[in-house]
Amino acid sequence: MSLTIVLMFIGGLVALVLGAGWLVRGAAKLALSFGISPLVVGLTVVAFGTSAPELAVSAGAVLDGKVDIAIGNVVGSNILNVLLILGASAVITPLVVHLQLIRQEVPIMIAASVALLLMMLDGVVATWESALLVGAMVIYTVFLVWQSRRQSASADAEFEGEVDLNSTWDRHWSVQLGLILLGLVALVTGSHFLVEAAVTTAKQWGVSDVVIALTIVALGTSLPEIATSVTAALKGQRDMAVGNVVGSNTFNILGCLGISGMFSTSGLVVAESVIHFDAWVMLAVALACLPIFISGREIARWEGVVFLLYYAAYTAYLILASQAHDALQQFSAVMLYFVVPLTVITMAVSLFKRRRVGRRP
Repeated sequence: MSLTIVLMFIGGLVALVLGAGWLVRGAAKLALSFGISPLVVGLTVVAFGTSAPELAVSAGAVLDGKVDIAIGNVVGSNILNVLLILGASAVITPLVVHLQLIRQEVPIMIAASVALLLMMLDGVVATWESALLVGAMVIYTVFLVWQSRRQSASADAEFEGEVDLNSTWDRHWSVQLGLILLGLVALVTGSHFLVEAAVTTAKQWGVSDVVIALTIVALGTSLPEIATSVTAALKGQRDMAVGNVVGSNTFNILGCLGISGMFSTSGLVVAESVIHFDAWVMLAVALACLPIFISGREIARWEGVVFLLYYAAYTAYLILASQAHDALQQFSAVMLYFVVPLTVITMAVSLFKRRRVGRRP
């Protein structure tokens, strides 16, 4: 990999992260200056802002005709968010899972994953299907705002910390619009650099765009989620770390892929490898959250380690498959017939023990 490609990749990531921050700050302060409550700003502008890099890269990739990168970025980010980010956060400190996540947010994430998989099975995510995803995102956001307003009279106070209300330099609307414009320019520029660096790297390494998008690009665009969840875990805000990941995964499917798909009149053509393997891994990871979250309503450290090991195994599989390595068949057999059944049995026993402990007077 040449120095130019490395600099393009790093520069693209920096521009994406900075652009997302500027866009969120400008849009949030502008919304507040128009009298919109911190609650609404927190559930819309700030929440969407953490997924702005994924949206920028996926939309930019579709406009550049690199559909594999758009789809691989979303699928790879959703796998990474649960296995790597939640895994690392749980290793730092056991994560608390709110009952609302179990009853509402996780089922919605699973439903979005199932819907996307079904759309992919025929090989194309049609434009009208992308529009359905965007419509679902709008309905979901409106529902969250309505629900939060009903649940607590102090809901606004909970979200005031999402935006710095005491700063004075960005109070004027011209500064806020400038931040929004600067953020958009940085996002577009960063996504272009990142996509070009990813495509060039794929060609140099002899692997497909999908593999690069599922791994390197997904890791880069998930930096805001990594920073948010790990920081929350270090600060002891253990429920925020989980909620951030679940919410991000839902928005990646409904918002990022939905909006990106609407830029293509012919729909998003899905690679065979994604249809037959990666999309199913994404769904399996989403489904795995439910029993793990229910077991004691926390993610224990050992479960975090299991998540990290599975992400390492998934990445290893992608590398072996891309190189058609001789060890691929043995690796797959060990995972399928030994590691996965052992994990299922271990988690089932753990769930049974925790439920017994929970029933004791």
